[in-house]
Amino acid sequence: MLSTDQWSTIRGLVDWLDSRNGRSDHEIAMRLMKITEEAGEVVQAYLGVHGQNPRKGITHIVPDVQDELCDVIVTAAVALASLVGNPETVLAVKLDKISARAAAL
Repeated sequence: MLSTDQWSTIRGLVDWLDSRNGRSDHEIAMRLMKITEEAGEVVQAYLGVHGQNPRKGITHIVPDVQDELCDVIVTAAVALASLVGNPETVLAVKLDKISARAAAL
């Protein structure tokens, strides 16, 4: 779970984006689509670690995948904080639900 300081940083990123792009429905949609773009970069890096493109060979290393995963987390947190005023609570409730489901298995 993100710490209070990390959520403060996320809110700062939201404020920065809002000041440059606004927070229209279109802008929110762009922030949501950005999550998919970042997830695609995770896949691209992972495929590159394993040399799945025979023409290119190995193009990435595991730290590249880690970096891209962090981009997904930050981008999703920014999108969540752009949609709701209490992203910490929303995430905590969701994590509790997931944890309870996993414990029930």
